Amino acid sequence: MKKYLISCITLIIVIALIILSIVLFKAKNKEEIKNDKEVKTIKIAEVTHSIFYAPLYVSMENGYFEDEGINVDLILTSGADNVASAVLSKDVEIGFAGPESAVYVYNAGNKDYLQVFAGLTKRDGQFIVSRKKINNFKLEDLKGKEVLGGRIGGMPLLNFQTALKNEKIKESELKINTSVDFADLSSAFIAGTGDFVNLFEPNATKLENEGYGYVVASVGKYSGEVPYTAFYAQKSFIKENKNLINNFRKALNKGIKFVENNSTDKIAKVILNQFPSSSLDEIKQIVKRYKDADSWLKDTKVPKEYFENLEDIMISSGKLNNYVNYNDLVINE
Repeated sequence: MKKYLISCITLIIVIALIILSIVLFKAKNKEEIKNDKEVKTIKIAEVTHSIFYAPLYVSMENGYFEDEGINVDLILTSGADNVASAVLSKDVEIGFAGPESAVYVYNAGNKDYLQVFAGLTKRDGQFIVSRKKINNFKLEDLKGKEVLGGRIGGMPLLNFQTALKNEKIKESELKINTSVDFADLSSAFIAGTGDFVNLFEPNATKLENEGYGYVVASVGKYSGEVPYTAFYAQKSFIKENKNLINNFRKALNKGIKFVENNSTDKIAKVILNQFPSSSLDEIKQIVKRYKDADSWLKDTKVPKEYFENLEDIMISSGKLNNYVNYNDLVINE
C-alpha cells in the first residue's frame, strides 16, 4: 500500500513537471516571437481625448496594437482642420478626427489626398448640458435659448444643426453661439456664457458632477448615423504601408469587440489610466452613456450609407456642393 502511494505521488509530480515545462516553453516561445517582431511607432493626431473613443484606448491598454507590432503615440490636436494639417505636413502619419476633413482636402485638389481606412464611432458623441435641471427634456426646450455649439464648419456643430432639422426646429428659434473654440466650451459655460452647451465626455459629466449643469440629452440620438470619427492617412502612406494598416485595423477591431462584449465596469477599469483626472465611477457612468447611445461601429469598416449621410449633412449646410466618390476616400480593406 505504501509503495503504491509513493508511486502515485511520484507519477503526479512527474505529470505536474511535464505540464509546467510545456507552459513555460510556450510562454518563452511566445515572448521570443514578440521580441523578434519589429515594433513600429506611429504618431496619431487625436482631435480630442474622450471616453467616446473607448475602443481605441482599450486596444492600447490591452496591448492589442503591441501584439500587431505597433506602438501608438497619441498627440492631442484640437480641431479637425488642425488634425488634417498635421497629417498633410507629415508631422504625424495618421489623423483621428471627423472624415469631413478628408472631403475638404480631396475637393481642394490635393493629389496625395487623405483616405479613411478605419472607422470607430457611428454617431455624434456630444451631450447637451443644461444650466438648469429639465425633466423629460426635448430639443424644443432649446427654443429662445443660447447654445454653445462649437466652431462653424466642424462636425459637432453640423450634427447639432442636423439634429435640430430632424426635429423640425428652425435655427432662428434659438441662438447658436459659434464664437467659442471647441477646447474652451466648458470654461465659457462655467463662466456664465449660454443656457446650454454641447460637450463630449468626460467634460459633460464633470460639469454635472461639479454642479455647473445637467446632462439632458445625446446629440447623436437626434442627428443619425454617420462615420463621426475615423482614422485617415495620406493616399501614398496607405499604399506603401498596407501591412501596417491591416494590422492597425486588427488591433482596433479587438478593442471594438471588447467594448461590445464586456460590462461598463470592466471597460472602465481597462481605460482608467487614460483619464487620470476622472474617477472610476465617472468613467463607468460615461461608458454606459455611450453604450446606451449605440455610439460605436461593429468593426472598422465605414458603410457607404453612413458616408453618404455625412455628405448629406455637408451639402445641406452648404459646406459641400456635390457628392464625392466613396471609393476614392474610403478604403475598408
